[in-house]
Amino acid sequence: MKIGVYPGTFDPITNGHIDIIRRSLRIFDKVIVAVAPSPKKKPIFDIHERVEMIREAIRDISNVEIEIFEGLLAEYMKRKNAHAIIRGLRAVSDFEHEFMMALMNRKLDSETETVFLMPSEEYSYLTSSAIKEVASYGGVVKDLVPPIVARRLQDHFKKKQK
Repeated sequence: MKIGVYPGTFDPITNGHIDIIRRSLRIFDKVIVAVAPSPKKKPIFDIHERVEMIREAIRDISNVEIEIFEGLLAEYMKRKNAHAIIRGLRAVSDFEHEFMMALMNRKLDSETETVFLMPSEEYSYLTSSAIKEVASYGGVVKDLVPPIVARRLQDHFKKKQK
């Protein structure tokens, strides 16, 4: 069984992330969405909320597991007997950072491969940061994120305005 690991903060998960998950299942038998706490990124949702939203958003997609992970991704890959790290590339600007991370993971474990996937054009501009910013100003994000995420963002920013 070929296992791919799609790591990220997913704060929050977007339709672009889901597109990458679906595309990766064309290559891998199973995909593990590995959710990182990433406190340096100052996520607006705690890790358990993010996992819950991901579960809801992908409930109709089979062969996907969601797990919380901390530590080195290369070590996590070994523990999971995974074959490749899955990363989405939206634009050339993503490439330099992703390339350096792929090389570092390969240095840590020469068996670790990284697979880069491009999202559908309709999602190529989406970032979790941009979605949070739009939502923070009351903008409509329902076509950019799963329904549960749109509701949670709206609730989150309504509470902050009070």
